[in-house]
Amino acid sequence: MNLLNNLSVSRNSAKALKAVASLVVAGLVAGTPQFAYTAGDSGVELEHFSPVRTDRALQRGARTYVNYCQGCHTADYHRYAQLAEDLGLSEKDVLENLVFTTDANGEQTKIGELIGSNMSADYAKTAFGVVPPNLALVSRSRGSDWLYTYMKSFYLDQSRPLGANNTVYANVGMPHVLADLQGWQQPVYHDDGAGHKVLDGFQQVTEGKLSAEEYDATISDLVSFLDYLGDPSKEARHSLGIKVMLFLFLFLVLAVLLKKEYWKDIPHNN
Repeated sequence: MNLLNNLSVSRNSAKALKAVASLVVAGLVAGTPQFAYTAGDSGVELEHFSPVRTDRALQRGARTYVNYCQGCHTADYHRYAQLAEDLGLSEKDVLENLVFTTDANGEQTKIGELIGSNMSADYAKTAFGVVPPNLALVSRSRGSDWLYTYMKSFYLDQSRPLGANNTVYANVGMPHVLADLQGWQQPVYHDDGAGHKVLDGFQQVTEGKLSAEEYDATISDLVSFLDYLGDPSKEARHSLGIKVMLFLFLFLVLAVLLKKEYWKDIPHNN
């Protein structure tokens, strides 16, 4: 497997993450936006999404997470070592391609450490007044459908401090960190006749580095990775559950046959 093609991230990504964090802080001067996952939704119909649990999909999702999410968000209910084991990678692959955080001494985070963030909790509290959500649990609290739709629903809104809004989570405080990949879009609405605006879709305003299909694939991999973080043992648990059910069914058959064998010579009273 060519890990350079599949996983490669550069040190420039860490710099880009710090730039995004600085952008968020600058935006707070003009307003006090809220993070997603902390308030009610707008009622937009969610797209259905089924997470993919293949090694390649999760590796690509991990790459996107490290490049675009880890600058502000942590996933510290999960360890890098477990990530290597579950995604079919060596510890060396993970350290070289996915670990860009450092410890208190400025040294690279060890493979056995939790997946932290490039932003400290103290700095986040100073900048935002609250620590950004832990993404290890977001798929369990929001669901994959919500995450998939949310990540595709950012649009250009110059009235917002960071120039972005979201149809799934109105007045979201999170910047559109994937704008360079998706480009910018605007929502298109129609009136339902009762004075309510109904979302029809989006119109592309500026092009991104990826086509619509490529961006959808990127979001699919990212949400699949977040789903994995939220429940790493799901596949193994489901597999074990099927085996247990088959065992219980076999045991039931044997129990019925054994019961018939014990009672076959005992007369029954009418």
